[in-house]
Amino acid sequence: MFEALTRLFNKPEELLDSGDPKLSVAALLVHLAAVDGQIDEDERRVIKGVLMDHYDLDEASVARLIKEAALRDAEAVDLYKFTSSLSSLELADRIEIIRMMWTVVFADKTNHEMEDNMVWRVAELIGVSSRDRTILRQQIGKPEKA
Repeated sequence: MFEALTRLFNKPEELLDSGDPKLSVAALLVHLAAVDGQIDEDERRVIKGVLMDHYDLDEASVARLIKEAALRDAEAVDLYKFTSSLSSLELADRIEIIRMMWTVVFADKTNHEMEDNMVWRVAELIGVSSRDRTILRQQIGKPEKA
C-alpha cells in the first residue's frame, strides 16, 4: 500500500509543468467528449482534428498527446489542474480553446446539458466572457439544447 501511495504522489508532471498548454487543452477536450457518458467516433475525430490543426501536429504526435491527456484526465479530481495553466494565455488563444470545445460538443449534432455546463465553467476559469462563449456557441452549433 505504501508503494501505491508513493507512486501516486511521485507521478511525473513534466508535460503540465513545461508551460506547454497542449496537454491541458487535450485533457479538457477528452473530458468534454466523455462528460455526457459516451464518446462517439465523430467526437474522437474532431478532437484529433482540432488538435492537429491548432497545434500543427502530425497524426503520431496527436495520438500520443490524446493518450497522455486521457491518462491525466483519469487522474484529475477537477478541471483546475488544466485550466490554471491556460488562464495566462492571450485572450485570442483562450477564445480558440472555447471554440475547440464547442466544436467537440457539436460533433455529434447534439448539446448535452453537461457539455454546455462544462464549456461554461472552463470559459469562466480561463477568463473568456459569457458574451464570447455564447457567440462561439451560436457560430458552431445550434442554439437549442438536446
